[in-house]
Amino acid sequence: MNNQYYITTTLPYVNSEPHIGFALEIIHADILARYHALKRDEVFFNTGTDEHGVKIFRKAEEQGIDAQSYVDEYASKFKELKERLGIFEGLHFIRTTDTNHKAAAQEFWRKCLAKGYIYKKNYEVKYCVGCELEKTDSELENGKCPLHINLEIENISEENYFFKFSEFQKPLLELYEENPNFVVPDSRFNEIKKFVESGLQDFSISRLKEKMPWGVAIPDDESQVMYVWFDALVNYISTLGWPEDNAQFEKFWGTKEQPNAVQIAGKDNLRQQSAMWQAMLLAADLPTSKQIIIHGFITSGGHKMSKSLGNVIAPYEVIDKLEASGLNNQQAIDALRYYLAREIPTFEDGDFTWERFVESYNANLANGIGNLASRILKMAQNISFEVSNDILELNHNSLEGVYHIDELETMNIDKAMDEIWLSIQSLDKYIQTNEPFKKVKIDLEAAKKDIHYLIFHLKGIALKLQPFMPHTAEVLLSTIDTSSEIPRLFPRIN
Repeated sequence: MNNQYYITTTLPYVNSEPHIGFALEIIHADILARYHALKRDEVFFNTGTDEHGVKIFRKAEEQGIDAQSYVDEYASKFKELKERLGIFEGLHFIRTTDTNHKAAAQEFWRKCLAKGYIYKKNYEVKYCVGCELEKTDSELENGKCPLHINLEIENISEENYFFKFSEFQKPLLELYEENPNFVVPDSRFNEIKKFVESGLQDFSISRLKEKMPWGVAIPDDESQVMYVWFDALVNYISTLGWPEDNAQFEKFWGTKEQPNAVQIAGKDNLRQQSAMWQAMLLAADLPTSKQIIIHGFITSGGHKMSKSLGNVIAPYEVIDKLEASGLNNQQAIDALRYYLAREIPTFEDGDFTWERFVESYNANLANGIGNLASRILKMAQNISFEVSNDILELNHNSLEGVYHIDELETMNIDKAMDEIWLSIQSLDKYIQTNEPFKKVKIDLEAAKKDIHYLIFHLKGIALKLQPFMPHTAEVLLSTIDTSSEIPRLFPRIN
């Protein structure tokens, strides 16, 4: 019987073009989705777009268009990531303006209200539009949000609905205690534990419609719309057809006894995903997530990416630049996937500059896997090497480790890639030590044994590369099994 595997990214706001930080997140999720599909798990992979909130409403106003037209345009650009980044075919894409999602968000509201976790009150609060979050004085630096220093903190004073977050300190701490791997890495888990231990404050979950009409309507109160976080977080279950499709919901999201959902998020989403969302699920009497994976930011030349600094990098720009350097589209996609999977630490901040990218590309792709594959396959071609049955039959059933890659089981994507590159270096060393290219002239049978060893293990590398660089893996596997023309995997670039 196959296992079920549910994985989701966060939903990016559609107030700007897709950036490389989200490309990192969706590629990480894609690697895990592909890995579990190779393990023959039944995979549900979710992403999409978060389309409500004051930021989006104001952006549409600035451009003089209605909010729906604005989000339609940007949502299509995020949807293109599936093709542009070589994402898993079974990807589900949800928009928070979808009719089904809005109905699900309203039903989720009703469940929390019926349990007594929603109430209404007048309040005043400091609010960061960039984070779409309320801020305390201790969270501000010189009166500004440290994540959005170019935006003024706004003072909100109105009557809204609130979620009783304060009642979930004990349940959340119990959840963390019972699930020691609930948040990875440990540093982020310790961070959210300290946040919850310090005491929780109820948070606003609605806005006055007359001030901000762009949102999901509150059930039985036309004067208010849902606060963007409350609405958006529900996407993780509305994408499964909840509440109508309980069978699919239980199959992939899981049950209270056996939760199944894995979520990937950036470190700026730690509180929302691992505390707020989990409290909301508990309030609605639904299963919590199984695990939250937190990644860092991508910097550029050591500086945080920002529009004001002009150093924001779009994944499409990287692909286009690589194609202009002579790579075909699939090579360019795999080159970007390689860099984000291996050169950016899975759990910490990592740096991206074109210079670093080119250096890594030439060293590890053009001169690494590309040169190794070319040398091995040319040696085989030169002696008309016949691929034996043990090589042809080598697949996920027979190759030890493909169905269980230790580093992927613990979400260490960069470490898993390092293990593959150690195998590549090992084959390079084997060639240098045994010199089969010289043996062919003095001991053909010995040379054939060496080449058999090299091709067998090159195919093993290709099999392991499938989740990370699917096109490269496919080309290698096809070439080895059919003894077809030797491909140029990765040409050098300047």
